[in-house]
Amino acid sequence: MDRVDVDAVAARGFVLTAELADGFDSGAHHHARHQLLYAESGVLWLEGAAGQWLLPPERAAWIPGSLEHRVRCRRPARLCTVYLDRALELEPAPASAIAVFAVPPVCRELARYGARWGPERDADDPVAERYFAALAALCREWAREPLPWRLPVARSRELARAMAHLLQDLAAPLDVPGAARAAGVSPRTLARRFAEETGGSARQFLQRARMMRAMELLDVPARRVGEIARAVGFDSQSAFTTAFRAFAGESPGAYRRRASPL
Repeated sequence: MDRVDVDAVAARGFVLTAELADGFDSGAHHHARHQLLYAESGVLWLEGAAGQWLLPPERAAWIPGSLEHRVRCRRPARLCTVYLDRALELEPAPASAIAVFAVPPVCRELARYGARWGPERDADDPVAERYFAALAALCREWAREPLPWRLPVARSRELARAMAHLLQDLAAPLDVPGAARAAGVSPRTLARRFAEETGGSARQFLQRARMMRAMELLDVPARRVGEIARAVGFDSQSAFTTAFRAFAGESPGAYRRRASPL
């Protein structure tokens, strides 16, 4: 992916698309422009100060200007991102928050249509100016209903070490004592850190991590549902299906058909 200094572009709005290789990592960065980000194909991981989000093709993220973030992918993906200058004076979400929302069909089609206006476009094109102003206004509406599928991040080094221990093998049973040893604290202190920093427990954190990883694996057509279930710590496909339905509101098969129709 070629690097573009997005804040040096003269136009107030433009679209970038890019083919990302497996293992792509943008590194932590920020820019003054607001950003609408989604994957046309494949799965992206978006990280910010408030958490980590999975972005399969049916989800998009609004990233406020100047907010530090990082984009990664484990497998090849096609990224589409719209950059909007603050001069448009439209704030779709609180300035400090990333908002991830379900992609309406009109959002996808608008972003695809906007690909005709890249960073080299005429900054005085009146059609493009009206297009990007309208898209920014629509983003404000879409971002009002963010999705809850976020993996929290730690504020303390101790909890960060515990989370890393839990995430290193999602197929393994929940190991709170081991996570506490990795963090250098007692299990009771670790439970308190989870409650204070994430609003939940180690078990809830691990379950959410397993479900988000399952969503990522369901994007791989060759992976069978039973195999995915075992990869994220379930002994039976039926137990996995029950847990996945409770998390995502649909079965793994239904999610796969909707998220990766091809």
